[in-house]
Amino acid sequence: MSTSKTEKELAFLHDLFIAPDWGERFAELFDKHIKLPKEGKVLYVAAGTGGHALALHDRAGRNVQFLCLDENQECLEIAKAKASATSEQAEFRQAALDHLELPDSNFDAVIGNASLIPQRRLRRVFSEMVRVAAPGAHIALAVPTASSFGEFFSIYWEALHNVGLLGQESNVELLIMELPSVSDIEMMAEDEGLNDVESWTSIEEFDFASGEQFLNAPLVAEFLMKDWLASVPEESRTAVMDEITRLINEERHEAEFALSVKATVLVGRKTHSH
Repeated sequence: MSTSKTEKELAFLHDLFIAPDWGERFAELFDKHIKLPKEGKVLYVAAGTGGHALALHDRAGRNVQFLCLDENQECLEIAKAKASATSEQAEFRQAALDHLELPDSNFDAVIGNASLIPQRRLRRVFSEMVRVAAPGAHIALAVPTASSFGEFFSIYWEALHNVGLLGQESNVELLIMELPSVSDIEMMAEDEGLNDVESWTSIEEFDFASGEQFLNAPLVAEFLMKDWLASVPEESRTAVMDEITRLINEERHEAEFALSVKATVLVGRKTHSH
């Protein structure tokens, strides 16, 4: 299990390992289906270290202003350095993503990368995205949907069982059930009053040569596992991780262990004032 990282360390890991691989899979889906205005203001929620937001800003042109938000100030410092190096005029600002201190109905498009936001926060973050969008604006959201991480969850359940944490198995079932289905996020968008709601899903695989490589990968160790292990008592985590490693190595039969993700992007149009 990794030791706790500072925000600065997490920002560097995000820029070096998460954005170019995990982030790129969701960015490609966004790029295929996103609708940018020809002029006006765009909000990018959970911009990370800014690479994708800056690419979109470049694509949109000079008549479009970008405001990019993230909760990690160190990620924003990296993003600002990139913007300065490329002469892009995007603004980067720290904000709580589920409580945006921005006026209602103010942006001509809103983009949210919720791929690493805990599922329990998703509804509130999306509601805020809709609130700040102007009538007629397109709102785009990226999120992993149901059946993602299935290979890991089955091994995790078995590991908990094998080390005697029998009461914890139900928490794995909760993790599985927390992931929204595509119809769930479409319904969420319709509940928020969006029209012309569409979604697209791409099945993405992340391959690992061993159980050790899987658990030590920054994506897993720093960005996914913390939520997955949250319910396991601290004193039992090492035993659980050791058993996960053993099971992955035993079950992969010399092949790579694949973690599959159903990457989904939803787009809808706001038709009313909030």
